[in-house]
Amino acid sequence: MSRAGATAVDRVIAAYLDHLVVERGTSRNTLDSYARDLRRYSFHLEQSGVTDFTAITAADVTAFGAALREGDEEHQPLAASSAARALVAVRGLHRFAQADGITELDPAREVRPPASAKRLPKALPVHDVLRLLDMPPAEGDRALRDRALLELLYSTGARISEAVGLDLDDIDDGERTVLLDGKGGKQRLVPIGRPAVDALHAYLVRARPALVGRGRGAAAVFLNSRGGRLSRQSAWQVLKTTAERAGIAASVSPHTLRHSFATHLLEGGADVRVVQELLGHASVTTTQVYTLVTVNTLREIYAVAHPRALG
Repeated sequence: MSRAGATAVDRVIAAYLDHLVVERGTSRNTLDSYARDLRRYSFHLEQSGVTDFTAITAADVTAFGAALREGDEEHQPLAASSAARALVAVRGLHRFAQADGITELDPAREVRPPASAKRLPKALPVHDVLRLLDMPPAEGDRALRDRALLELLYSTGARISEAVGLDLDDIDDGERTVLLDGKGGKQRLVPIGRPAVDALHAYLVRARPALVGRGRGAAAVFLNSRGGRLSRQSAWQVLKTTAERAGIAASVSPHTLRHSFATHLLEGGADVRVVQELLGHASVTTTQVYTLVTVNTLREIYAVAHPRALG
């Protein structure tokens, strides 16, 4: 077999995908995504007259990055996040080729994916959150549970997964704190407001005993109708259903009350590093996305209230 045949672009891509399966144990979803992105890369190179993998240059990789955002005769333009994902696949391909001795250099080494635009978190206005939390619950044990769950989410800024992961020992009524298990196994102690404490107490005393009796004595705070731990999906449905009942037009997501918690704290004058600790963010940079929301709010107020704002 000729050297050109051994280094045909599609042949190297096939070898890389095999490497991901056999040696890296890559999941099927990730593998399918990489295969799709690398097929597009191969098409782009072919259109540029490049069929030998060893002939690919940094300029070819950069041109592919531009083509991802602009589209071509076979493909639609991609959003920045999708283009970044495709370039990650390409960079992995070239790293593999260099490590395997197929090429001497890595032409994609210095090519960086486009930075994704920061999306501002969606937060509900305070009056919408209050309307959500004050929504008269339906009758029954689950109604008390749902009220306690929503109050806790907004009071602590917990992720839904953290809330449903709570065990009874994680709540300290006397200190009015909850111990949350965050990402990477990191725990944090978060204060909890009086309305949330009262809602939790009502649920734990009046409703949870009936729910736990249907199961096997789960230690979880929030239980489903069969006495087992409430799932994240079910907790999200509680939020979504209650928002619809309250007539809130804005779309809600699993993070809606968490985003609202952070935004309202910052608007109330809380220091960004305090909010970082409460949210369990490893870096303050992550939390600072919320400051963009509050700056926008301040700008709107300024434009309306200042006599020379439009001058």
